[in-house]
Amino acid sequence: MVDLLRIEDLSKSFTLHNLKKHIDACQNIHISLKEGEFIGITGKSGSGKSTILKSIYRTYLPQDGQIWYKSKKFGLINLSMVSEREMIYLRKYEIGYVSQFLNIMPRTTARQIVEQAVVEMGGEKMYAKREAKKILSHFELDKELWDSYPNTFSGGEKLRLNIARAMVKRPRLLLLDEPTASLDNSSKLKVRELIEQLKKQGTTMLGIFHDLEFMEGLCDKEFNMEKGTMVN
Repeated sequence: MVDLLRIEDLSKSFTLHNLKKHIDACQNIHISLKEGEFIGITGKSGSGKSTILKSIYRTYLPQDGQIWYKSKKFGLINLSMVSEREMIYLRKYEIGYVSQFLNIMPRTTARQIVEQAVVEMGGEKMYAKREAKKILSHFELDKELWDSYPNTFSGGEKLRLNIARAMVKRPRLLLLDEPTASLDNSSKLKVRELIEQLKKQGTTMLGIFHDLEFMEGLCDKEFNMEKGTMVN
């Protein structure tokens, strides 16, 4: 198998000028992720896990290191160096991100959010409608909510919608930042089923979890972080 993602010597720090404080979020991170693999990262809150995912997705720009990604469109590229236009393309068509938080356009219903995700990937409107219905049903989102605006949803409902939107696109690389944080056990199982399905279809995944039981038997490799560094 070929490496889809290779992180070399990644470091990211923050300076809080008002507090005159310097924080090393992550230091000297090395991760290699082959096509179709699922790697899990565990660790306490504040250990630097999310910083790695946000650096890959370019929400954060790392101070040092390289993030090599084998893009279907651009070939082998360093995500810490690509242009904003290239990064926008990758986020739209190749790299998915699931966080605990839902950022959506106002006046867009739950159904429209998922349908738009499918259409973005080139799906026809009727196909998008079928896929949206299928995945919203899978996550047992109440049908009365499908044509409602998500700003009225509970935290768990928003998270399920966020996961549905990311997974329906079947990205080449899927980044999972605590995707089961506020879900009940039934919803967690639904997420696990879809992760297993995506893995069978060849999606490469890098995920952060507090819930070690959830990861059991799911990840090909597991890394643990403490104070910004990998400890295994």
